[in-house]
Amino acid sequence: MKGEVIRAAENLKYIAVAFTGVDHVDLDACKEKGIQVSNAAGYATINVAELFIGLALALLRDIVPLDKVTREGGTMAGPGQDLGDKTVGIVGTGAIGAESAKLALAFGCDVLGYDVVENESLKEAGVKYLPLNELLKQSDIVTIHLPLLDSTEGLINKERLELMKPTAFLINAARGPIVDNDALAQALKDGKIAGAGIDVFDMEPPIPADYPLLSAPNTILTPHIGFFTKEAMIRRAHITFDDNIAKWLDGDQQNIIL
Repeated sequence: MKGEVIRAAENLKYIAVAFTGVDHVDLDACKEKGIQVSNAAGYATINVAELFIGLALALLRDIVPLDKVTREGGTMAGPGQDLGDKTVGIVGTGAIGAESAKLALAFGCDVLGYDVVENESLKEAGVKYLPLNELLKQSDIVTIHLPLLDSTEGLINKERLELMKPTAFLINAARGPIVDNDALAQALKDGKIAGAGIDVFDMEPPIPADYPLLSAPNTILTPHIGFFTKEAMIRRAHITFDDNIAKWLDGDQQNIIL
């Protein structure tokens, strides 16, 4: 919601965002107007983590290209790879990153973490925290689970992509601008990394035909569906209407952003 819309709404007192992220709401304008803001935290935590696992398995086992091969009358090419013996780097260990770490641990992966605040329960479970650049160097799969902030925009840039192993995969189901997708497309074309699974872009799909990632090799693209399951939509409705709006009307704001 743009600032001019918020400032023009003279009677607006409260915004219940039906998503986890609030980067599309002008929070400065809300502060100016004294407008309270809540989000629907938690409704899609497991969904996004499961998509990370799905993309990782699809990349490791070449599921998408092998579907095409099979339909065209072909058979096996080279062997795929196991997930369980890989080192997974979780960039951002908030709720979704923590759930992703737990799933990776369940598959038998070694798990590395990076965040400004370390999660002690994850450390007890076996997650090792490292500086970002070191995590990128050591990981076979890097998955992004950060919010989009001024400090995280463009965080995974050309220089950081060059730190990754040429055999490594990058997965982003967080926010598109955290990754420089032009640099990512070039890194894939140059063989700097092995592949990518991308659910989020610099804009919401549909993606224009000349978008660089569309022609990048070894890439699986999905149209921002990490949050989108039947179960998550039910959870989102309950959080937005029952937890947020109804309780705000009773003077008991939940899931507070402002």
